Amino acid sequence: MLKLRRAKKAKGELRVPSDKSISHRAVIFSAIAEGESHIKEWLASEDTKATLDIVKRLGVEVKRKGKNLRVIGRGYQFREPLEVLDAKNSGTTARLMMGVLATQDFFSVITGDESLRQRPMLRVVEPLRQMGAFLDGREKGNKLPVCIRGGKLRGISFFNRKASAQVKSALLLAGLRAEGYTEVLEPVLSRDHTERMLRAFGVEIIQLEGQEGHVVKLTGGQSLKATEIFCPADPSSASFFIALACLLEGSELVLKDVLVNPTRDGFFRKLRQMGADIRYENLRELSGEPVADVYVRDSGRLKGVEVLPKEVPSMIDEIPILAVVMALAEGKSVVRGAQELRVKESDRIRAVVENLRSMGAKVHELEDGFEIEGVENLKGATIRTYKDHRIAMAFSIAGLVAEGETVIDEPECVAISYPNFYKDLDYIIKG
Repeated sequence: MLKLRRAKKAKGELRVPSDKSISHRAVIFSAIAEGESHIKEWLASEDTKATLDIVKRLGVEVKRKGKNLRVIGRGYQFREPLEVLDAKNSGTTARLMMGVLATQDFFSVITGDESLRQRPMLRVVEPLRQMGAFLDGREKGNKLPVCIRGGKLRGISFFNRKASAQVKSALLLAGLRAEGYTEVLEPVLSRDHTERMLRAFGVEIIQLEGQEGHVVKLTGGQSLKATEIFCPADPSSASFFIALACLLEGSELVLKDVLVNPTRDGFFRKLRQMGADIRYENLRELSGEPVADVYVRDSGRLKGVEVLPKEVPSMIDEIPILAVVMALAEGKSVVRGAQELRVKESDRIRAVVENLRSMGAKVHELEDGFEIEGVENLKGATIRTYKDHRIAMAFSIAGLVAEGETVIDEPECVAISYPNFYKDLDYIIKG
């Protein structure tokens, strides 16, 4: 357990760990490319190490030196694994690797930890079956472990109803080895790191926007050419420190090298809408992604705000920490269209509502979100993390702005995405 008390302010400059989504994709895309790719500032977390371990078990040679990797790609010519592939707690690993494994004419099995084995997989399994791969598992393929025998695939047109970047990415990775076009239509644009990175590896992609939504498609038979990929700082990890600076009087922070992709910076834009003083400085592009130093300082009490369903994909991982900010904002805040949070590492809607209530917040739970009436102060409480890193980090910030003592029940779960979170938190509140 970890005990926290109210901090005075947050000060200084910090480079949070690199983006998890990009770090996963950098390893996978380098593995399927032809030649030697170089990955800089790679995130070494429990989730990304699961991806790295799986590609190694498929015969990919990786040389690691600190935060940099050299990956010798196999051009989709992988070795049949001798044992079950373990994605651990990482949904990105499991779902994207299903897309890769569906292209292989050998047998493989992918599983995960207790939490991941409860998360829905049919959203990826069904379209891969439509492409011609054989997949089966618990609950007719909806739950891990899932076995895969792939091979000759055909391109399909798929409506990605939940606007899931993991589903889209899995199908595009399979589509690179499918006959004809593979097309994914989304009602709202999901994270587009896969599209951007595939272009960096030399793949031709068509993207269209129409009345029915966003379309991305590619033709099969294309090869990825080895390249260099820079992994910028994770906006989800940066969000906790930015929230703290907004909530503690006299705070001023600079977060270096942060990814500010429009499909990922919804949290920052929403805080600005609430009245926060947040600015992008030194804006530039690295490996096809927009990157900036994010400057934030406290600007007094923020105002309540509404998050619309179409805005959710750009801030899905930040909604727990946004809820903490909303609890201390003036007036009413609402989040709708976030039902995907119920099938993350925990039921994040339930976890947010229960923990905020224990701290004295006024919260009404909805099936797809919640309503929050802002209060002047939160009070310390014992926080149930449900072994969910986002819940642990969000409510650690709540503990640093609350009156009295807050206890985090399983703080070690932050290692899933941010092993040094508490060390960095200590640095900025003592800076």
